[in-house]
Amino acid sequence: MKKTMIAALMVVLVFALVLTGCKKEEKKDGYVFATDATWPPLEFVEDGTLTGFEVELIPLIGEKVGVPMSVKNIPWDTIFAGLANGAYDGVASGVTVTEERKATMAFSSPILSAGQVVIIRNEDAGSIKGIEDLEGKKIGVQIGTTGDFALEAYPVERRAYDDIGLAIEDMLNGNVDAAVCDSLIASDFVLSNENYSSRLKVAGEPFTQEDIAIAVQKDNQELLDLINEGLQKAKDDGSFDALKKKWNLL
Repeated sequence: MKKTMIAALMVVLVFALVLTGCKKEEKKDGYVFATDATWPPLEFVEDGTLTGFEVELIPLIGEKVGVPMSVKNIPWDTIFAGLANGAYDGVASGVTVTEERKATMAFSSPILSAGQVVIIRNEDAGSIKGIEDLEGKKIGVQIGTTGDFALEAYPVERRAYDDIGLAIEDMLNGNVDAAVCDSLIASDFVLSNENYSSRLKVAGEPFTQEDIAIAVQKDNQELLDLINEGLQKAKDDGSFDALKKKWNLL
């Protein structure tokens, strides 16, 4: 009887050691974060390469805590479903912290602050000074974003696009009257993008105030702690501010 019990305990112990080894190996492989690469300067594709502020921020955080962290390009309309089902470990894609999202996911310390703004053609500057002047007009937004949700409170005709660049192009072609997106993205289109800077402008001030953070599954406290630790270290040693400066986010 004793031999049988000892043998059974040995089997359990070996099995536990195998599982432990698997968990260590899984952690050694690091963490993967999804990003929708249609939001310059936060994340975009240039010459076939994924780049941008958050694309570089994630591995920087990993470097600070000694754990590999990488980014993969995922369409926005499936990005949170993939997080929920464990297709990747987190989302770093200009994600605004909202009460609704807090119910299903956890957020790091804020990495940026932004607000929704109105982008218009230069020739419309005389008639459109801000969100209040858009009543009854056709407004382009990226579907499922906080800009999309924010317009629910205004008497406008929303036109949803897969990415904000398509909305901007449709505006320039005269199919919508304005576009709405967060101020960080707008700055890139208006101030930094040579294809648009002489043709577009931001009308008025941001009409919302939002924190942008990195999202993880609601119960993944271990990863959340690593992200916050890495962020703090990057802020303390100046590398976080240097990265913001590189991408004109100061």
